[in-house]
Amino acid sequence: MFLDDDFLLTTRTARTLFHEYAESLPIIDYHCHLNPSEIAGDENFSGITEAWLGGDDYGDHYKWRLMRANGVPEELVTGATDPWEKFQAFATTMEKAIGNPVHLWTHLELKRIFGIDDLLTSATARSIYDRANELLATPEFSRRNLIRRFNVEVVCTTDDPADDLHFHRELAESETAFRVIPAFRPDKALNVDRAGYGEWLGRLEDAVGHSISGFEGLAGALAERIGYFDSLGGRLSDHAIDEMTYDEATPAELDSIVERARSGVGVKLNPREVSQYRTEVIKALMRANRDHDWTMQLHIHASRDLNSAELARHGADTGFDGLSDGPLVDPLVKLLDSMASDDSLPRMILYSLNPNDWLAMAAAFGCFQGGTVQRFQLGNAWWFNDTRSGIRRQLETMAEQSLLGNFVGMTTDSRSFLSYPRHEFFRRILCELVGEWAERGEITNDIEVLGDLVRNVSHDNAEKFFAF
Repeated sequence: MFLDDDFLLTTRTARTLFHEYAESLPIIDYHCHLNPSEIAGDENFSGITEAWLGGDDYGDHYKWRLMRANGVPEELVTGATDPWEKFQAFATTMEKAIGNPVHLWTHLELKRIFGIDDLLTSATARSIYDRANELLATPEFSRRNLIRRFNVEVVCTTDDPADDLHFHRELAESETAFRVIPAFRPDKALNVDRAGYGEWLGRLEDAVGHSISGFEGLAGALAERIGYFDSLGGRLSDHAIDEMTYDEATPAELDSIVERARSGVGVKLNPREVSQYRTEVIKALMRANRDHDWTMQLHIHASRDLNSAELARHGADTGFDGLSDGPLVDPLVKLLDSMASDDSLPRMILYSLNPNDWLAMAAAFGCFQGGTVQRFQLGNAWWFNDTRSGIRRQLETMAEQSLLGNFVGMTTDSRSFLSYPRHEFFRRILCELVGEWAERGEITNDIEVLGDLVRNVSHDNAEKFFAF
């Protein structure tokens, strides 16, 4: 039956593993995009439309893409129009979305958060809308209470190096049920070829309290900010590496690139200069991560802003991204080999948005393991891959090419306060897969051994690996 107690649990072993070992575990969400100011403010949503669909400055691009595919007018997708009309358009879209993970997540959220078992259709939309809105108006459904109700222990936000982390300090003093920890996200430091780089460097100078001169000054300032994040509990960095390249540079070349990009006046860096700069920034950040015993995450091969006309209308992160099939292994190996040569490899989680990269990537980083438990991990199925088939494929690749028993499990990677049932989705798929292996005789059927594996992957490994 749809979303019954045993959905996705296709074997007796899977059912035992989920219900006795995984189901009640706390959540460690070590990578998400929740806004720390919203967590600190702890306000209620105006209703289910804001919580699920939002507008240009807030929302779920998974849902927006499906609504556009269903011919919904853009004003009902991202526009500031009537909340009920937008919700009704989404409900009509869900009638066509069977088999899409958004269809499953939508109903899982309705069930787990609001206690609503109805199928979302145009016919049931009004009733569901009214019932959800009634609950969202109560104190028990404030933003922080939405996190608390899922037994979340840790939330890692993504934060710019120049951020003052004011809300993290505030939350450290006021929130006792869960921790909100900053994760270092220096995308603007990498985007040397984009408008606004010079202004961002100015913000970074304000954050460190001194001027930044040349590349070494930049690298030093980033290391200072990692130290500041660390003082507030930070244990991870996260980096969007849409195109993997590797080009070394001399100190003089790097200084020239930084100063020309900073001036921003008639500057046009060539592709090799951009690659040189990004390569050396990543290397400097790898050293800083290693020095602080952090884990460094690389999110590779997103292809962003493919529809330039819609980008101009709505901005980034509004549903117009895809995945890349560019080169990966050769530049990645050069980077890892360079850093291994002077013992500067941090712990790393490597994600690729293109699942065709996973086997080659896992085989490559297997050459650099050692010195600590699972120095390299294959990142969880991400974005377009966080489907049942994508999650199973990632788990199979991690198991076949490395040690599944060391895997740190699922993240929401979400801007939504309602997305925590995705951890349940992941845990059910993990138990489904392990149960299948056991009942085929492919692995042991010792339920205590398998239960330990499921518990570790679902929760304990993340707790130990990141040492929050």
